[in-house]
Amino acid sequence: MRKYFGTDGIRRIANTELTPELVYKVAKAGAYVFSKHTNHTPLILIGKDTRLSGDLIESSMTAGFLSYGANVIHLGVMPTPAVAYLTRELKADASVVISASHNPYEYNGIKFFSNKGMKIDDTLEEEIEEIMDSGKIDELNAPHNKIGRAEYKPELIEKYKSFYIQNFKQDIEENLKEDFIVRNRHSKWSNI
Repeated sequence: MRKYFGTDGIRRIANTELTPELVYKVAKAGAYVFSKHTNHTPLILIGKDTRLSGDLIESSMTAGFLSYGANVIHLGVMPTPAVAYLTRELKADASVVISASHNPYEYNGIKFFSNKGMKIDDTLEEEIEEIMDSGKIDELNAPHNKIGRAEYKPELIEKYKSFYIQNFKQDIEENLKEDFIVRNRHSKWSNI
């Protein structure tokens, strides 16, 4: 049985159970595991929801990724499907969504996506946990000239919007038309 990951990532009360130290370890171990499956410096995307604790968790995740030598693109506040889509579109090695979904406000969570934009396999989560608890986490430091870099690119939401509109244009138009009809059914103009 896994110690940190549940059925949908890690979800805990922010800053008491989901501490910056724990998040840092998860990120560093994650960067290590993702780097084993590639022959280049890993690129990891980070998106988040609007919870107050999102900035704290994002900072800790970034520090963990960069200290191992992975590069990070911050997407900012973004829906989970957008992060999954952009992971594939940008050919990133992985991504993280910082969100606790339907859980109460005090919670937050970490959900990893693979380079295919899907939740990572349980075996990778287990491997990350193994590294976290191995006692070797402090040895996984990039040399000073190999520390990762972080970029902020919230404008990438536009790529997702274009994809969404292109694939769901008919549904959007039908819903807007239906909404217009319902809203105007009882207006003074409906009998004209």
